Amino acid sequence: MNSDHVKGSAKDMAGKIQRKTGEAIGDREMQAKGLARQAEGKTQKKVGDVREAAHALGRKP
Repeated sequence: MNSDHVKGSAKDMAGKIQRKTGEAIGDREMQAKGLARQAEGKTQKKVGDVREAAHALGRKP
């Protein structure tokens, strides 16, 4: 696990919380921002996967 995994997971979780809060109070803008933050977190986790795979192959990305 690397820093991209950790940061990505944190963004994903924060986005879920923001989206669910938006759903609970009926704020569509908050829901959309939460979805965007979740997507950003998932993307960052994928970057971490690529870096980890490259490191396992003995290459630095």
